[in-house]
Amino acid sequence: MATSVQTPVDAAPAAGAVVPRGKPRKVPRVVILGGGSVGLTTARRLRKRLGKREAAIVVVDPRPYMTYAPFLPEAAAGSIDARNVVAPHRRALKGVDVLQGKVSQIHHAERTVEITPEEGEPYWITYDHLVVGLGSVARTLPIPGLAEQGIGFKNVEEAIAVRNHVLNRIDVASSTWDPELRKKMLTFVFVGGGFAGIEALAEVEDMARYSVRHYNQIEQDELRFVLVEGSPRILPEVSEELGGYTLEQLRKRDIEIFLSTFLNSCVDGHVVLSNGQEFDAETIIWTAGVKANPVLQQSDLPLDKMGRVTCNEFLQVVDADGTVVADAYAAGDCAAVPDLFNPGAFCPPNAQHAVREGKHLGDNLARVLRSAELTEYKHKNIGAVASLGMYKGVAQMFGKIKVRGVLAWFLHRTYHVYAMPTINRKLRIMAGWTGSILLRREVVALGSVHDPRAEFRAAAVPPKPRAVDTAALPPQKAEAGSPAEKQQATGSGQAAKSAS
Repeated sequence: MATSVQTPVDAAPAAGAVVPRGKPRKVPRVVILGGGSVGLTTARRLRKRLGKREAAIVVVDPRPYMTYAPFLPEAAAGSIDARNVVAPHRRALKGVDVLQGKVSQIHHAERTVEITPEEGEPYWITYDHLVVGLGSVARTLPIPGLAEQGIGFKNVEEAIAVRNHVLNRIDVASSTWDPELRKKMLTFVFVGGGFAGIEALAEVEDMARYSVRHYNQIEQDELRFVLVEGSPRILPEVSEELGGYTLEQLRKRDIEIFLSTFLNSCVDGHVVLSNGQEFDAETIIWTAGVKANPVLQQSDLPLDKMGRVTCNEFLQVVDADGTVVADAYAAGDCAAVPDLFNPGAFCPPNAQHAVREGKHLGDNLARVLRSAELTEYKHKNIGAVASLGMYKGVAQMFGKIKVRGVLAWFLHRTYHVYAMPTINRKLRIMAGWTGSILLRREVVALGSVHDPRAEFRAAAVPPKPRAVDTAALPPQKAEAGSPAEKQQATGSGQAAKSAS
C-alpha cells in the first residue's frame, strides 16, 4: 500500500499537513471522516475544548457544507431557502482544516485513509485518531425502473430537484390538453412512510395545492398524491395514536395511502403496486429507508450485519468480542451505538442522536488527549416532532405528551432551529419564516438550474437549412422562366405601379 503522499495541504504543516510516516508530529492529528451532523459537531466541540497546540483537526467530506436533514421537507416546499439548511464547513469550522473529497479506503491498522478528490488523483493521509461519521445513503431495492424514474430525498440537491420537478409538472400540465398525459403529470408518488417520507409528502402536497390556486386551467381535484408503505402503519417513531391521527389527517387531504404495500415496478412511469394497483406517474420520490455508507466495506474496521461500525457506550470502536480498537471512534447513522436506556437496542439514526453523539464524542476525545477518563453516551429520547405542512404537525414529547396541529408545528420549528448549527443559519431561517408568513411563499419552478447550459448549447448549434418541397408549392409560385425573365417581369410590374 502506498505511503503518505505529499498533497497541497503539506504547504501548511499545521492541521491539514500530510506528514510522512516516521517523522514525529508536534501535535496529534484527529481525522474526522464526514462533515455531516456528527463530523461538524465533533470538530466544533473538540476545537472548543482543545487549542491548536493540543490537537490538529481535519474534516474530510465530498461536499463543502453540512446538510441539516430535518429541514429538507421545508426546503422542498419553499418554506426555507435551500441555502439556509446547509452550514458551510469553512465558515462553521474555525481552526479546523477541511479536505474536500470522498473517502475511498480506510486502513486503520496503518492509520491511513485514501481520499479521492473531485478532480485529480487519489492520495493518502495519516492520522493518530480517527472519527467515523460518514452517515448513511439511500437504501434502494432492485425494482424495475426505480433507478431511471425515482428521485431520492437524502440531500439538499434532491430536495431542490423535487420542488422544481413538482412545480414544473404543474406548469406543463396547465397547457396540456391530453387528459391521460395531464393525469400522469399531476400524479405524485412517495414511497416510504417514515418521518422523511411523511414530512416530504405533507410539505410538498401543501405547496402544490397552494400553487394550483394561481392556475385557472387546473382544479384541485386533479392533483393526485399517493403514499406507498410496506408496513401496516406510518411513523413508527411515535405512538400508534399519533400515527393514526397523521393517517387520518392525510386522508382528509385526499392523499391516497396504501399500507402493507410494495412498489413492484415503475418502468417508464407506469407504477405497479403489490396490491394490484396500476397507474402512470411522472414523479416518484423514494424515501424508503437508509443504510450505512458503503465505503465502510472498504475498511478494516469491525462492522455489524447491517454494515455499521460497532461501538461501545463510550463511542469507541469495538470488535465482536467487545475489545476496543485503539484510536478509533464512530457515531451517527453509520455506527451501532448501544442505547443505554433501552438495553439490547441501538440509538436510532436521527438528527437528535447524531448531534448529541457528536458533542459527546468531542468531549471524550478531549479527555483522551488529556489522559482523562471517558464518559458513556447516555441520552434519553426527548421526543419526536413532524411537520405536516404550514401550521400542521404532530409531536410526542418525553414519550407521554402528545401534541397536534399548530402547537406541534411550532414545536417542530422551535426544536430544529435550536439544533441547527451556527447563529448565522438560525437567524436566516427565522427571517425566512417571517417573510413567508408576511409575504406568502414563492412557488416558482427553476428547473433549468439542473442543466443551466442546455439553452446555450442549443443556441450554439446552427439550425439545419429547411428543405423546400417545390412540388408542394402552389402553381402560381412554381413559374417557368429564367431568372432574367423573372427580374424583367418584376421590373415591369413595379413600373406599372409607379405609373398608376
